[in-house]
Amino acid sequence: MKIIAREIPPRTVWALEQAGVHPLLARLFAARGVLAKDELDDGLARLLPPDTLHGTREAAVLLADAMAQDKRLCIVADYDCDGATACAVGVRGLRLLGAKNVSYLVPDRVVDGYGLTPPIAERVADSGADMLITVDNGIASVDGVAAAKARGLQVLVTDHHLPGPELPAADVLVNPNQPGCGFESKSIAGVGVMFYVLLALRSELRARGVFTAAAQPKLDVLLPLVALGTVADVVKLDANNRRLVAQGLRRIRAGALPAGIAALFKAAGRNAAVATTFDFGFALGPRINAAGRLADMTLGIECLLTDDAGRADELARMLDGINRERRDIEGGMRDQALLLAESLFGATADGSEAPPAAISVFDADFHEGVVGIVASRIKDRFHRPTFVFAASGAPGKEHELKGSGRSIPGFHLRDALDLVAKRHPGVLLRFGGHAMAAGCTVAREQFEVFERALAEVAHEWLDAATLTRRLDTDGPLAREYMRIDLVDTLHREVWGQGFAPPTFSEEVEVVSQRLVGEKHLALKLRHQGQPVDGIWFGHTEPLPARVKLAFRLDADEWQGVRRVRFLVEGAEI
Repeated sequence: MKIIAREIPPRTVWALEQAGVHPLLARLFAARGVLAKDELDDGLARLLPPDTLHGTREAAVLLADAMAQDKRLCIVADYDCDGATACAVGVRGLRLLGAKNVSYLVPDRVVDGYGLTPPIAERVADSGADMLITVDNGIASVDGVAAAKARGLQVLVTDHHLPGPELPAADVLVNPNQPGCGFESKSIAGVGVMFYVLLALRSELRARGVFTAAAQPKLDVLLPLVALGTVADVVKLDANNRRLVAQGLRRIRAGALPAGIAALFKAAGRNAAVATTFDFGFALGPRINAAGRLADMTLGIECLLTDDAGRADELARMLDGINRERRDIEGGMRDQALLLAESLFGATADGSEAPPAAISVFDADFHEGVVGIVASRIKDRFHRPTFVFAASGAPGKEHELKGSGRSIPGFHLRDALDLVAKRHPGVLLRFGGHAMAAGCTVAREQFEVFERALAEVAHEWLDAATLTRRLDTDGPLAREYMRIDLVDTLHREVWGQGFAPPTFSEEVEVVSQRLVGEKHLALKLRHQGQPVDGIWFGHTEPLPARVKLAFRLDADEWQGVRRVRFLVEGAEI
């Protein structure tokens, strides 16, 4: 691992400081591309205008007409946290704006697979719906949309995934990544797209005289859900996404949050009054995702929809239990996947062994609901694009393998799958996704062909520098910033994908070290002459007496006293 200090433009730091930004934050923001203080303004007025997202005006007219005619609307969701929050935002928002007949349907990961398929379209039509609305899916569902249209349904597709070569023939498409859309936030999550559609719908209803600007429904009550889905989907936190997340966090900390989110904080043992993006990504998001992985995402959506605190607590406890089961399954799969990955290692010029340029593993006992998480763990361990496959559990699809992939910087996973599909026609039955995460389906007998083909593409696209794990940091931490109030200040900010949480690096003295819980390294360190505790989660190898560490700041509480501690992210040895 190479620990690299980010470039920190001194003039930008100075300008931010002169504008009143705290010196430490000025340094962090400047290193992340912030040029002026107004970029840090997270007010709702600074959000990108809804009419710049192509299709929102047409979607607003379509929905407003349908509501005026009391048509029955059915939302087809996705089974991850972004899809669940987008569904909850859609149901809650449409009802807030006056829709009387709103239902939803969420596919089963195993039986239905991903997206709007023809059988799902048939189920929506059979339910008596007049309009089908997709959230966080649909842009690649050419056949599913065609089936819905054939049954007489109006179709509104809201999605954020990259489109394929053919767009579905929906009545309206809203997706920032569709051709011809100039919306600046290409990284907006599916839940954000649905929120923007609701903003446009409210504007249309206001223009029709349904309500006045003074009396219109307050859609900002949906922002906690938008924030949760945005962070949990690990989309890039560009300026617009950061504003959406900041607004959601602000309401949660003030106690203005749905009963389900409050119950999830409680089930996770987290304090909503000091909510952070880490809570979304590592506590709430995984509990909602667990329902889609192992059970039925209806549980997660119902938790986000209910206004009954007791029911919310019950559902949150169920989700917590499912998440514990998910962790147990993941642990066993991860160990087996690591063994399979290590078996792929080949000899290098210096006589050591290294993994191939891309890793693909399959085991008949793997659970398809957890392959994405395990792929992420393997990718983190070996710093290689990784796919993990499991046998499909869908009836009649036992011969298919469903894979989930995670990538490293510099390797666009969906583009790589596209190239594999072109070079080896018929190997990929289905595929889709993003640069850093993607999914695909292959016939079981074609797994080895896929494995070789992906490794071949990775070998062509990746060089030695890209294949070397690199940890970007903010350099040394000045001693005067080792304060608990600054830890709290940092935690209140919006950090995440594309706007990395502050990570510092410098050489420290390791005074003592011991294993805790058999898998974590507890440390006593000396940093610039001062003692400080540290913890390296998931690491068991001992460290030398002096070592360059990359670490984040955290607060540790003991007997009512809070102290600064280091959360170690990596070491350069």
